[in-house]
Amino acid sequence: MFLRTRSDDRPYHLGPFPLESRPRDPTIVGIEAARAPADPPPPLAAPQGPLGRAARTYLELVATHAAADPAPQLAPVPDDLARRAVDIKGYAYFMNATQVGVCRMPASAWLRGAEPLAHDHAVVVLVEPERAPEPDNLAHAWVAPAADEVVSIRAAEIAVAVAGHIRAMGFPARAHVAGHGMVDAERLAVLAGLAVRAGDRLRNPYVGERFALAVVTTSYGLETDRPLAAAALAGARGLRYWFGINGATSGRERNRRGRRATHLSRYPMEQVRRVDRPTTLILDDEIPRVPKRASFFDRALRGDLGDKAQAERNRFAFKQPHTAGMMAMMRGMVPLQDGQVAAEADRSRYGDPAANARAIKSLAYFLGADLAGICEVPRYAWYSHGQDGTPIEPKHKYAVVMLIDQEYDTMEGASGDDWISGAQSMRGYLRGAEIAGVMSDVIRQLGFPARSQTNVDSDVLHIPLLLLAGLGELSRIGELVLNPFVGPRFKSVVLTTDLPLAPDRPIDFGLQYFCSHCWKCARECPCDAIPWGDKIVFNGYETWKPDVERCARYRLTNAKGSACGRCMKTCPLNKVVTADGPLVQRIASWCGVNAFWLKPILVPIAVRLDDYLGHGKRNPVKKWWLDLEIVNGVCVKPVKGVSERDLDLDHRIDPEKKPMAYYPASMMPVPNDVGPQPVDRKAAVAIAKRMETPAQARARKARGEPPPPEYVPTPPREGAATGGKIDLATYGNAQKAVAR
Repeated sequence: MFLRTRSDDRPYHLGPFPLESRPRDPTIVGIEAARAPADPPPPLAAPQGPLGRAARTYLELVATHAAADPAPQLAPVPDDLARRAVDIKGYAYFMNATQVGVCRMPASAWLRGAEPLAHDHAVVVLVEPERAPEPDNLAHAWVAPAADEVVSIRAAEIAVAVAGHIRAMGFPARAHVAGHGMVDAERLAVLAGLAVRAGDRLRNPYVGERFALAVVTTSYGLETDRPLAAAALAGARGLRYWFGINGATSGRERNRRGRRATHLSRYPMEQVRRVDRPTTLILDDEIPRVPKRASFFDRALRGDLGDKAQAERNRFAFKQPHTAGMMAMMRGMVPLQDGQVAAEADRSRYGDPAANARAIKSLAYFLGADLAGICEVPRYAWYSHGQDGTPIEPKHKYAVVMLIDQEYDTMEGASGDDWISGAQSMRGYLRGAEIAGVMSDVIRQLGFPARSQTNVDSDVLHIPLLLLAGLGELSRIGELVLNPFVGPRFKSVVLTTDLPLAPDRPIDFGLQYFCSHCWKCARECPCDAIPWGDKIVFNGYETWKPDVERCARYRLTNAKGSACGRCMKTCPLNKVVTADGPLVQRIASWCGVNAFWLKPILVPIAVRLDDYLGHGKRNPVKKWWLDLEIVNGVCVKPVKGVSERDLDLDHRIDPEKKPMAYYPASMMPVPNDVGPQPVDRKAAVAIAKRMETPAQARARKARGEPPPPEYVPTPPREGAATGGKIDLATYGNAQKAVAR
């Protein structure tokens, strides 16, 4: 209770509800199988309102990926059907299913008139809707007619991802989603132990009658669940549920979340100190605009880092089957990021920026964002040039910045750089793309321009917007913002718009002091890319600047895992602050946000205690995934093995013997030349040694002197090899990758 919780010992694949505690009745299998086949449901009714129409667009997009051919060879999966089920259920919970069950496919579960597939198992996904905004909230009118559409997207997305994962392992699988199914989802929900028939309705012991269902049928053999007994409905929400039976999320925690206003996240960000400027120096008038071409992942794709990095760039985060299940959907969302603004819309209702901001945040949380903030977009946050070298002009005033939690329990089971790391990132990016895409569509229907800015296609830099929107402070990890409640464990997505919005202010929760006295991320970085020394000023930003080239090369070519999130895994602020969390952790979190005067006492204790308790080690109870690698389109056992890294308490480096390499604006590639431009690491190491300190930069500004020449970006070159926009089909294309 004080240092650990019962949830630490709860196997991940059991999910957040204690469904395993409910009584079962195997005789229901025969009863359900004997029921006559159901008639196909009527076509989906026309969507209502801007949110309904936007959600339907995304539902139809997701449904196009429900079926495809499996990989040409079977993966070396275990014969143990229970272990297989742990992987499949775990993946569905990882994708935020509310509950998941598995059953056999009786012939009568195919809809009347459907051509049955040679599938003998069904994975049933149940998703409950988020809370609707309050009646006096502008978002209430958007959500009220569209709640079913929205929850159907989430169920469909999960089912399509699970089906894609199974197909990547070489087994046939098809997702059946709202408006695009061949099965009786209600019958299968009963057989899979997710619901009980109550007259002509289904009822779940914990969720009630309001939920969406989606199904994956497959020939992949899995351990099945037993149907719930009728008595399962009685007493489900009793005292044991209230205190978190079997380590499941407690009724107390759900009640706490339910009492919060819908424009607030589940975390008490309103308690965090607000300031006028971010806690790290930002020289607004000196920051150069940089091209997308300067991103090291883009540079690798263009060949700047050599042949091996270029080959691995096509598969580094996508070289395992869980991520493969998401990629088609993510690519398909790119064309929907922008669109026409409704000229006939009545914009007069949206003249109050504060009311608009409240509604937009409520919509973000209803769609599944974990944290949201708003800021104005400074000119330097816009990229200077796109992927094809063409100039980008700033066009929107505001940014809605949203964070997607990368999922604490899964990270607890991982090393941070093993085979689930890439999937954690891609899950956050997929969810963010869906949320921001739907929201931007809604805003355009209201008569205002809006564009979602995703990891696949963004015209803006996210980090300055995260700081300005009050979602975190810059950390020792460097090019990564930490939030006071989820630490570094998130992916961001941005929506830019001209809808009038009231901006948030930056926050100060004392992170600069904390990171100045904690080196755990630097100690645990597998490639020593995180600095041990003090902050510098890089391109106008005060930062603990990492060696981004070294980091990118490791993430791209990691042979024992998919990408890397080791710094997030081991950060002492990687935690979950809930009513179920350890008492010491809750007290420490409150003090960190509210009692600044205690930091000199608490920070050294917290850092040492974090190591003493083994935070950052792998918790085997939370490992649900199978370790598989995709090579030439086929799943195999990882060629080089699996990272089983744990804490390295004695690791230290001498920065003089392993210096950092920095590539400021003057060393960035020609922005309109998409041909290879090899990096000059020797020059980057030399330039790193003469970077300004924050004190030196402030003094120079006070003297009225110009910025260093390193702040001047590499100019475009006439006659350069332009027009090389990245083909999105190459993302995740393991067929073209070279296994090394």
